Formats: sequence, C-alpha cells, structure tokens
Amino acid sequence: DIHGKNHHRAGTFGRHVERFELLRSDGQRLVCSEQENPELFRATIGGLGLTGLILWADLALKRIKNAFFDVETVKFANLDEFFERSAESDEAFDYTVAWVDCLAQGSSLGRGLLMRGNHAQVGELTAENKQLFSVPVNAPNILLNNLSMKTFNVLYYHKQRQKVVRARQHYEPFFYPLDIIGSWNRIYGQRGFLQYQFVLPFDGDTRAIRHIFEQIAASGMGSFLAVLKMFGTLPSPGMMSFPRQGVTLALDFPYQEKTLGLLDRLDKVIAENGGRVYPAKDARMSARSFQTFYPQWQDFAQFVDPQFSSSFWRRVTQGAL
Repeated sequence: DIHGKNHHRAGTFGRHVERFELLRSDGQRLVCSEQENPELFRATIGGLGLTGLILWADLALKRIKNAFFDVETVKFANLDEFFERSAESDEAFDYTVAWVDCLAQGSSLGRGLLMRGNHAQVGELTAENKQLFSVPVNAPNILLNNLSMKTFNVLYYHKQRQKVVRARQHYEPFFYPLDIIGSWNRIYGQRGFLQYQFVLPFDGDTRAIRHIFEQIAASGMGSFLAVLKMFGTLPSPGMMSFPRQGVTLALDFPYQEKTLGLLDRLDKVIAENGGRVYPAKDARMSARSFQTFYPQWQDFAQFVDPQFSSSFWRRVTQGAL
C-alpha cells in the first residue's frame, strides 16, 4: 500500500483501489471490495503479497493535462525550518518531498532541499527517459566512505544558491530523480545497500526525529538519497499498511556489519516512540521489532493463504504461529 509525494492530499495507493479479484491456492476466485469480502480486501492491501494472486483491479485515477509539474525547490537550514516549510507547502502544493543532508550536525541538523509541485496546466503529454550517464561497473567499496558521503552531501546542499528556485519539470525526474543515472545501485559496490524507512507520529515534538538524525550523523554512515516527508491524516485502508500520520524518513545505507548495528539501534528508538519500519523495504528486521511495530500481525495471519509464504514472513513470525 505504497505512498507518494501527495500522501498529505491523497493518502495511500490503497485508498484508490475500488475492488479486485483474488485467486486463492484452493482455486477460489473472490471479488474483494469494501462491500464484498471486506476483511480480505483490507488484508490484501498492504498484505505483503501473502493473501493470494490479484487477477485484476479497478483503480480510481486522476485526470491530468500533461506530463509536467510546476516545481519549487526551497532550501532549508535545519529540521525546524523543514517542519515550517512543509506545513506551509502542504496547504498549497499537491506534491511535497525533501532531500536531507543526514550527516549535518549542530545548528544545521536536518538541513536540505524541499521539492514541492503541482500539475502544470499547460504543456505536452509526452514521454521522457533521459539519463545523464550509466554506472558501468560496481564501484570499489573504498570509494564509499565517510569523507565521500560528507563531500557529496555538502556539494548537493550548496548546489542551489538561491532560497527558492522555480522550474517546469517532467514527471520522471520529479518522481524518480535517481533514474537519470543508469544502474545507480552500482555506486554501492558489490556488497549492495540496505534501504531503511520509518514513520514516527508527530505532534510538534521534534526530539525523537532529532535523536535519530544525531545517531546517523555520529555513525558516519550517511546516505546519498535521504528523503524526508510528512504523511497526512487520511487513514490507510490496509490492515498491515505502513503509512500513518507523522514524519517519515527513507535512507540508503551501504551493506556492512556496522550498518546492521545502527539500524537495530534506530529500531529501538522508533519502537519507543510509537513508530514503525516499512516491511516492504526490509531485509533485516527482527521478529521482536516487527511484532512491536505491527501488533495486528496475528489478526492478519488468519488471511494469509496457507500455500503462500516469503522469507520475510518466516523471519518475522518464526516460532510465533
């Protein structure tokens, strides 16, 4: 049940699914909606692919006039300013998201660039797939270190000199900024990377999210693409859906032993503050953490198709079913 840059206005993908047909391993073909098999409908949305095969789905779409956005990029100096700019942006822009320098510390903690946009009213409905270049081989692990991460983050933050820059932008670079670099995952070398995303409830108290930024900065394990956003109040329809009202941060970390230790520490902070980690992006969450983040997991388990499983599901429920 994915979210987008417009979550504060439109909620999750599942809110726009009207019905679908689900094929179960016993041969049953069940039409599911809020009126037909509603519990299986809720379990399947955000259900980690465990409830059956979706054969077709009816989706509610939004009509647009062209393939472009009118975008403003706003430079903010720290976390406090991010929350101020984000609150004002949510009132006027359908899409908002921020890149943050997760290695900045002190008065610059959480500085970054906020991208906010609306569908352009004029422009052509065209496709675009331009790449600046492609990474030809896996980068040597030694190239990805604390110094190179800090250098990248500083340069990227200061690439914009003005406080606000306005532009008309095609949807591809707006939605998928990394795709302008082909095979960008090779930057992380042969060892690969872990993506980590969490959401914390937010009522104006910034202590928990500050603590997390401080731990990341102190570890020296920064991320090239650290994405910060506020989730809105619209509830997700899925039983196991990740998004909830609050602040969400997504990061990419090089895969190494010390990364696992850092993420375990972050899991603890998130659990203590009533948040949750995104299971669809997870490769290392413990069973204890998962069951803390998703206490409804046992209710969901009764809807799992008996012939369906996954390495994730076995890892986070082993010995508990």
